[in-house]
Parts: sequence; C-alpha cells; structure tokens
Amino acid sequence: MEIVIKLSQFLLSLSLLIILHELGHFIPSKLFKTRVEKFYLFFDVKYSLFKKKIGETEYGIGWLPLGGYVKISGMIDESMDKEQMSLPPQPWEFRSKPAWQRLIIMLGGVTVNFILAFIIYIGMAYAYGDSYINNESIKDGIWVTNPVVENAGIKTGDKIVSIDGKKVERFVPSVSMDILMSKKVVINRNGEEKEIDLPVNFIGKILDSNKKGVITIRMPFVVGTFTDTSKNTLAVKPKDIIVSLNGVAIKYFDQAAVILKANKGKKIAAVVLRNLKETPVTVEVDKEGKLGIFPGSLKEDNLEKLGYYKFTQENYSFLESIPVGIEKGKNQLIDYGGQLKKIFNPSTGAYKGVGGFAAIYNIFPDSWSWEVFWSITALLSIMLGVMNLLPIPALDGGHVIFLLYEMVSGKKPSDKFLENAQMVGFFLLITLLLFANGNDIYKAIVGK
Repeated sequence: MEIVIKLSQFLLSLSLLIILHELGHFIPSKLFKTRVEKFYLFFDVKYSLFKKKIGETEYGIGWLPLGGYVKISGMIDESMDKEQMSLPPQPWEFRSKPAWQRLIIMLGGVTVNFILAFIIYIGMAYAYGDSYINNESIKDGIWVTNPVVENAGIKTGDKIVSIDGKKVERFVPSVSMDILMSKKVVINRNGEEKEIDLPVNFIGKILDSNKKGVITIRMPFVVGTFTDTSKNTLAVKPKDIIVSLNGVAIKYFDQAAVILKANKGKKIAAVVLRNLKETPVTVEVDKEGKLGIFPGSLKEDNLEKLGYYKFTQENYSFLESIPVGIEKGKNQLIDYGGQLKKIFNPSTGAYKGVGGFAAIYNIFPDSWSWEVFWSITALLSIMLGVMNLLPIPALDGGHVIFLLYEMVSGKKPSDKFLENAQMVGFFLLITLLLFANGNDIYKAIVGK
C-alpha cells in the first residue's frame, strides 16, 4: 500500500507538471493561429495508450513516462519531421509566424511552470501558514547528524548564527540545505562566535558518506521500534522517553551514545518517562554499545509540553499570503540556480547527487500528505522551468537562443542548421538522462 501511495503521488505530480507545461506552448500557439498536431502526456513511441482527435489536434497518453510534448506544425523539434519541413511554408505553421510570436510560444511552457510554483507557494502560505522555531530559543544548540559536517568544524551543541553572512532568524528544515550550499557558517560555541569555512567539495563529501542529512534540532531519546536482536523489548516500551542511563541524566538522544559506548555488553540502570511518569528499568547494552532500539519521534505539541522547544505558528490572510508565497518562490528559484551552479562545477562534487526518475520518486513520502505533495510539486515545477531554460538545442532554452539571435541580427538560422542543432541537443539530453538515471542505479547498488 505504501508503494501505491508513493507511486500515485509521483505520477500525479509528474502528470500535472507535464500537462500544464505543454499547455503553456499550446495556448499561445492557438492564440496566434498556429496548428498543433499532437498534445501528449508521456511519449507515444510506436503506439499510445489512448488517443482522440478533436479538431486539428490529436490528444493522447503515451506509454513511456519520460515527459510529454506538443507537436506544432512547421517547427523543428524532437519529431524531426523533415518531410513537412521540405514543403513550402503554410500560414498556420510555426515557421511562418513572426519571431516575437514564436518566442512567446517557446517561453510559454516555462512561464507556466514558474507561475504554477508561485501559485502553489501562495496557496500553501494561506492554507498552512509557517511553523518554525525561533533560532535564539534553541538554547542547547543543534544536532550534527553527519560526520562530514563534524569534520568540517560544526559540532553538536553549536548554535547556528549566520550562513554566508545571512543571520538565521528562524530554524526550519531548509537551514540544513542552506548549510549544504554555503561557504561560511558562523556558530556560537560556549558563548563564543566562530567562523567555519566549509571546503569546496563539502557537498561531494556529504554525498560520499553513508549518512543522510546535515543538521537538525536535538531530539529526546524516544523508543520507536526494536531490532530483531534487541534484548530490551520487555524493559522498555514504544513511546517511552529515556531520560537517564547509568545514573546520568540525558535530555537528548545524542547524549546517550557516549554512555552506551562506555558500557558495552553490560546491564545498566535507566529511567524512562512513561505516561509522563518516571519509571526505573534495567537495560542491556550490546557489544556494539547499542540498545537495539530504533528512535521514534514526537509531534510538535508534545515537544512543547515536555519543554524542549517552542514552535511558532504564523498564519496569513489571503492578501498576506501573496507576498509570503512570492518570497518563498523567489528564494526557491535562487536556491535552485545556486544548486545548478555547483552541479556544473566538478570541484564541488555536487554532480554526484544528480538523480533521475528514481530520485524524484523517492522524494515523495510513503503516506499521503497534501502539504508535502504540493511542496514537492512546486519545487519540481521550478526545476522543470529552469532546466528547460538551459541553452541546449532541443530544450525550450535552445529554441529561445536561436530566436533571440534572429530578432537581433535579422537573420533566421537555416532549417539544416536547426536540424543539426536539434540532433546535438537530443544527444546531450540523452547523455544527461543516462547519467542521472545511472546515478540512481549506482546508489541503489551500493546502498547510498
């Protein structure tokens, strides 16, 4: 059932983005009286799952879920319809339209992608508001969950002051990504501020590690589930919170590791918080210094009741949500541009994180959440828009470059040149597709 939910979210999001992107090309084509021969969700190589012709356009669903397309008459695109292009230009064809109309048609898809993302962020601001922790209220600092981050100089218990010169006011999950993409982080350790210079290949090292994540808030030791070899299934129960080990009080999960490693293979006294009452128990530490317990989690309201953190919920009226959503969309767009810059810089190692369809599929959770679904869809919409703007022939950005050249120089590139450029672009896209999905396969094999 979890796979069905995950797959449903993936296909729904992908289908929505493809259809709206292609509508961005379709609508201005119709406005400028340009014939659209096909409008397809997914690719119909050899055959289609569904097709129906309405007017001059065939609408359909292909069997290959690698994208979608509109086939515009008189345009050199992935169809490489040389027979049509060899005939005299017709008034309804793309090539017969003024350059400014062709430019609008080509920019229509990415424009819709960006507008969609901003609309989603505005809607999410209105529907869900913002939940965050005031950064200054995190008295005991953050939890470093990746040894690469610790080796770079950021330790558990440090307080994040600023990232690349920008003061951290609110602690939200995106702070972790901000650190991943940054060059300098200022932390407060024991009352003293210290500047940490992150290495150029910081992202590459994170990706090479077996650990996911960068930093998070420090969490209590909540009992979740047990390993098959755990000897503590009778001593503690799921949802217990371990607050003492071997006579030493612990507030956070990360504090338990030191005590457990010092008591490998021993039975030690512990105290758990069960139904808000402290209960003494005896736990057995295995030879690896572990209890055989997978940590659980607490909801925000429970963390507040226990005095760990104070979460602020900020709600917005519809009018207030508009600038908030626009700001979120703008920041996401800038952040993704920064990510692409690092990906195309081999020294950062960020290219190792490039993923294909499996990576996108794995972003979606196992349980249905509209908030998470729309958040991911907005991000994917921005990614799709930016990627399509890359100046690669066969992408919208490649067509735009040639159209801008025509508008500035007054000279239209020959059909032969455009055909060759389309083939080069198609080859580059296939190479990128193979690399991205090859990365997915490699990660699945090595278990990263």
